[in-house]
Amino acid sequence: MSLESMLTLDVIEALENYIEKIRPEESLRDKVDVAYKIENQSIIIYEIRPSFIQPRQKIEMLVAKATFVKAKDYYKVFWLQSDLKWHSYQPIPTVKTIRDFIHVVSEDQYGCFWG
Repeated sequence: MSLESMLTLDVIEALENYIEKIRPEESLRDKVDVAYKIENQSIIIYEIRPSFIQPRQKIEMLVAKATFVKAKDYYKVFWLQSDLKWHSYQPIPTVKTIRDFIHVVSEDQYGCFWG
């Protein structure tokens, strides 16, 4: 097993555990849910909600993003500002592990991720 696949398994395990811990109870998940996705070197945590305009349509509301920088062996941490662009999370712009990223997002000391 390569280092990349081990890191991926570690990332998936950490994210699955975190998401399972914060997801609303099953009876509420049609109104709000939480998930993550992996896109290239980035992990994105997001909420899933019904659209305000078309309630039968689900929308993704982006919460937090971590992008792995292989050359530096760390993750850059981003939050979505009101301009709908990802910005570096300046209190803690980088973290060493995905678990550190999860800790920063769950702590949300400045109300940037969960509001």
